[in-house]
Amino acid sequence: MTPESFQQIIAGFTGAYKGLRLYPALHPTIRRQLESLLHYLTTHLEQRQMLKMGLLEETLFVDDHLFAVQTPAIETLAQLLQHLQVEALEFHRGLDETELLTFLQLLCDADLDSANLEKVLTEHNIQHIRPADSTTDEEQEPRKVYGRAMTVVNEIFEDVRMGRIPSSEKAKHVVKDMAKLTLSDPHALFALSMLKSYDNYTFTHSVNVSVIALSIGRACGLTEEKLRTLGLGGLLHDIGKLKIDLAIINKPGRLSEQEFAQIMHHPRLGAEIVQDTAGMPPAAVDIVLGHHLRYDRQGYPADAQLHGSTEMVNMAAIADTYDAITTLRAYQKPVTPRQAIAKMQEVSGTMLHPDYLQAFITSLGTYPVGSLVRLANNEIGLVTRVDTDDPDTMELKILFNGDGQRLQDPMPHRLNSSEKHLVVAEVDAFMKGINPVDYF
Repeated sequence: MTPESFQQIIAGFTGAYKGLRLYPALHPTIRRQLESLLHYLTTHLEQRQMLKMGLLEETLFVDDHLFAVQTPAIETLAQLLQHLQVEALEFHRGLDETELLTFLQLLCDADLDSANLEKVLTEHNIQHIRPADSTTDEEQEPRKVYGRAMTVVNEIFEDVRMGRIPSSEKAKHVVKDMAKLTLSDPHALFALSMLKSYDNYTFTHSVNVSVIALSIGRACGLTEEKLRTLGLGGLLHDIGKLKIDLAIINKPGRLSEQEFAQIMHHPRLGAEIVQDTAGMPPAAVDIVLGHHLRYDRQGYPADAQLHGSTEMVNMAAIADTYDAITTLRAYQKPVTPRQAIAKMQEVSGTMLHPDYLQAFITSLGTYPVGSLVRLANNEIGLVTRVDTDDPDTMELKILFNGDGQRLQDPMPHRLNSSEKHLVVAEVDAFMKGINPVDYF
């Protein structure tokens, strides 16, 4: 298409938007503007599957054409995109008049923004207009996503330390990528939750709880929208600890009764911070407030008033427990994944939700990703991947041969579920000096 055609799309879009703020949808002026806009869009979409309209460093673009010269129509459209807080909108082939009209009417709603855009589009059955996903394939690699989550947590926590109200936008964006990755490859991010840092425990624990919670949510069949809320709550669940005396947080031994009483304030302090953050879903606030409430509703804060369903709170509690007991602390040796599962099963139905826990355990398989195992031939291998549909089918990296010698180059090995009997024992990676994350 020519630049003039793109100009006509912009003029038609802003004209119809402004018209709907003055006239009803059936007004002849609106009908003419809508028909004209749809004509230019469908003409373009006959040649390509999708048209993208957005902002690049605050300059409007349509597909590969950049509009450096400002006009009233361009300024109006740029302001709309800035209000929505999206980098771009995608218009896909198959767009019809009803969808286009409904979308333009929704734009007149001042409450529409990036926080609820996808939800609102789905609720109104708008399938051919979507916010663009600007994340590159490289950025979607598990380590890249995990690293970005660490950066986001660091920035948010720094804001809180400095007395600033944190922004939710970067957190929402990275959790969106984490949720998509968990849905497409549920064990890829989970493997990285084996990453533990004693010095940066608060950061790594926050990201790991988010990652593990997403795995639990997927295993329990949550929608992508709910997964994002669950992941967001998990990412911020311990933010209240920033308001607790650092000497207590970093104490190398067990806490005294008085110190623990201080720690017990962190869920409420965190909920207050998160509640003041713009665009934060109430369910995410519930997670922050209730992640230390047990399934039997013992725990703390005992008088917590949650906004709605407790399903995500219960899932986050399982994630928090799993990461805590598999992490090395000054007063605690970490347990292996299977030992963690066994310990959690002991408190199923009291501390932890039994159904959610069982769904999580089933999804992990007999030997979860990150397990170090001994085979019948005495080789020792690390479980690096389990099959999504059949978690007892696993891929290993053999680290020690049958004579107990460590291999310089780990050997890949695959075991089908019918061969899982060839795994004879779990081996403690900590005792073997193995950091599982080094092999993912």
